[in-house]
Amino acid sequence: MSNKVPQIRFNGYSDAWEERKLIEVADYRNGKAHEKDISEDGYYIVVNSKFVSTNGLVKKYSDEMIAPLSKNEIAFVLSDVPNGRAIARTFLINEDNKYSLNQRIAGITPHADTNSYFLHSLMNRNHYFLRFDNGVSQTNLSKREVEKWVEFYPSYQEQQKIGSFFKQLDDTIALHQRKLDLLKEQKKGYLQKMLPKNGAKVPELRFAGFADAWEDRKLKDVTERVRSNDGRMDLPTLTMSASSGWLDQKDRFSGDISGKEKKNYTLLKKGELSYNHGNSKLAKYGVVFSLTNCEEALVPRVYHSFKALENTSADFIEYMFSTKLPDRELGKLVSSGARMDGLLNINYDDFMNIHISIPNYEEQILVSAFFRKLDETIALHQRKLELLKEQKKGFLQKMFV
Repeated sequence: MSNKVPQIRFNGYSDAWEERKLIEVADYRNGKAHEKDISEDGYYIVVNSKFVSTNGLVKKYSDEMIAPLSKNEIAFVLSDVPNGRAIARTFLINEDNKYSLNQRIAGITPHADTNSYFLHSLMNRNHYFLRFDNGVSQTNLSKREVEKWVEFYPSYQEQQKIGSFFKQLDDTIALHQRKLDLLKEQKKGYLQKMLPKNGAKVPELRFAGFADAWEDRKLKDVTERVRSNDGRMDLPTLTMSASSGWLDQKDRFSGDISGKEKKNYTLLKKGELSYNHGNSKLAKYGVVFSLTNCEEALVPRVYHSFKALENTSADFIEYMFSTKLPDRELGKLVSSGARMDGLLNINYDDFMNIHISIPNYEEQILVSAFFRKLDETIALHQRKLELLKEQKKGFLQKMFV
């Protein structure tokens, strides 16, 4: 197959694509400084690298329209730190008289015979621009380097078809992202309302048939320590991801350990819990998680591993720790010196003596089942979103030359 045609294309198109420099298909201009005009109450959105790299989620505003951008123009990030994720990202302007172009962001104006969504999709994180990132120093793309970028282009009509296809795909991805974000926000809201706030005896929202006050207990009253390690080397190792307070299973398992390292790990069985007290970067006071998706795994001994006693739900303990309920107790330990080199260093006995609020077993089961089901729904939407993004990557590779 000729290298001047893509692997996949729409019916009715067979002509070879033509090689062109960016300057032949679009006009380039640099943005301007906005620092003196930033205002929380400003009307105009400042298009900077953070705005582009978050697809418009993180915004700064200006009182003045300093460097206006028009609908269907493309904002293109010129500068980023080594190995940064913002360099060469694009944002397609969707509205007139709303966006102002910041310095170190280029404004790309497609010519009349260039489809804006086609160029936006082709230009975004293109491998040509990423080659300028040496992983050591800050990347600063120049006007000349951008304008001489060469790629293959089909007829305007075929560009329109491809641009429309990717716009529909991006809209679908954005819709699934919004659904996922909404579910995560709903979960936060339910956690706040279905577990009592610090000092309260009952939650704001609870299942019908339950009216008793929740009990104040020490963690050691409802759990006990897990110390076992049978020396096996064929088990997955649980490690913590700093990406969020909630961990995906793919973040937990990272391979086997060698024989001489086995003494540094604890064997955790399904339904048992572990608390990573040694890394404050994961969350304010660490993360409690339970083993749910496999029968056995190994965790580093630096984690405090424990299991729920009879009439206590391990799932409930995990969800309880995902709220701010234990913060007051853990905060006391941190302020009393349980921190070394910026990391938490809470010993096991102190951890087990923290106070928690807990209902009867039946209510624990209902609350934890509710959140487990919600987590499963979130995970399902997350997988759908990841699949769509992977599909887009495949189409980008096969529908462009």
